[in-house]
Amino acid sequence: MAASYKLAVIIKSPSNDNELILVKQAPPPKFDDEEYDSYVDSHLWDLPSAQLLLLQGQQSNSQFQIQDLESCSHKIDLNTLDFALALNQVLAQVGFGETSGAQWKFWKLVEEPDFGPGIPVHTVYITGKLGPDDGILKEHCKWMSDQSCQKCFLDVKPKSDRIGPLVVLGPLQNLVHSDKLIIPPNLHSQEYPPGIIIIPMESRTAKPYRTTNLVVFASGGSHDSCGDHSFVTHGDALIIDPGCRSELHDELRDVVAALPRKLVVFVTHHHHDHVDGLSAVQKSNPDASLLAHDDTMRRIRKDGLSLSHTPVSGAEEICIGGQRLRVISAPGHTDGHMALLHLNTHSLIVGDHCVGQGSAVLDISSGGNMNDYFHTTYRFMDLSPHTLIPMHGRTNLWPKHLLCEYLKNRRNRESSILKAIEDGAETLFDIVANVYSNVDRSLWFHAASNVRLHVDHLAYQDKLPKEFPLQKYQKTCGVHFLSRWLLACASSHFAMKYMLGKAKLPCAVALAVAGLAVIYSARIKH
Repeated sequence: MAASYKLAVIIKSPSNDNELILVKQAPPPKFDDEEYDSYVDSHLWDLPSAQLLLLQGQQSNSQFQIQDLESCSHKIDLNTLDFALALNQVLAQVGFGETSGAQWKFWKLVEEPDFGPGIPVHTVYITGKLGPDDGILKEHCKWMSDQSCQKCFLDVKPKSDRIGPLVVLGPLQNLVHSDKLIIPPNLHSQEYPPGIIIIPMESRTAKPYRTTNLVVFASGGSHDSCGDHSFVTHGDALIIDPGCRSELHDELRDVVAALPRKLVVFVTHHHHDHVDGLSAVQKSNPDASLLAHDDTMRRIRKDGLSLSHTPVSGAEEICIGGQRLRVISAPGHTDGHMALLHLNTHSLIVGDHCVGQGSAVLDISSGGNMNDYFHTTYRFMDLSPHTLIPMHGRTNLWPKHLLCEYLKNRRNRESSILKAIEDGAETLFDIVANVYSNVDRSLWFHAASNVRLHVDHLAYQDKLPKEFPLQKYQKTCGVHFLSRWLLACASSHFAMKYMLGKAKLPCAVALAVAGLAVIYSARIKH
């Protein structure tokens, strides 16, 4: 599998082998907007690192000698990577300049799971010792002991400083990780934050993603934070959104079988790429209990599903092996959408409210609502989570920035829709054609549901022009839009070939029928 590589450097003190240098990570650029820039993520400290590029031409790593590089040659020839360039960049970060006298040793290679949609980023760890004689440490760097890093995870508070994944997956792995869960060999997992195991599994999800993250909590830690609280349920293990394809049900059953029998299954919402594995979970552990919103349970196919169900609506707490999690009401993507806040690490498992890249589509046929979406986004920011764990893509380390980015993008889109209306667009098709004029027409069908939700939100805020014929517009959201969209696609030679595949009319008819079904389903449920 193709991958890119990163160098992470464990710089230890010559006088104290338990101390290492951490670098305060630079946050994403500001928005230059007072509201968004007022939401600031807490400081994130991690190992100094740099991208590892391939050596070019006659280049070599002769400037630095790194011992034991060949120890993982069965996976990759690390001698093809430009360690000299990356290491010089790392040393410049911390203030030591080009220090060639240190002895560097390969420590390990950590392979990132295939979260998608891009290629994985594998991390090469090397270690060495540098001290005051080698340079002056920069202000954004500090020495920190292993014990101090570990304490950051045992005493987590909102807005407190955070320790990044390079430290956790590297030098602190044996100190902070939970008991090793047995993962089938064809699956790959990542445990960050500590105690939260993420396994991307192929699912029937929408492009550009291929997988849904199965999130697993397994008991094993001795740090009991549950106390005497009242919980909606207790368990020794928890899995979230088992939504893998049927071809991976055997592997899912193996994961479930390796967990304690007192298992809780939490479902964020009903989409098939989040629940397709429920039958496999039930087969492996029929005594597992299922937590989900009533609206979610109403939409899940019940064929043979007999897991006991506990309804949740938000604010309930559950206890899993001494770890506390709080259910967060998170409508927007669907009306029954839920999230989970892991109080031990202050990590927020967000379902499909956020994704690793881009933004999720709101499901208009299942109660998707733009006003709810905005409220949920602000609710998430008020929680000040340390990380966001989506069900598609990588964990996000800058939660407030990502959430503000979502707000900004949605508002910009809404402003474009309002301008189209102010310029005279009165039908759904006219609005879509105006706002998405630079987008392939074959994608306008999906864009239409987004426009409908934004128009509903504008109406809710009383921002629509008084002369806008809302009832007339609503009548254009069915067959009227579909017929004009098909004609628009037919007028484009490229879109025609894309839709019909060598001008086969049955494909167009099937697409039209499917489109009508979706539109009328959405209208009935509204």
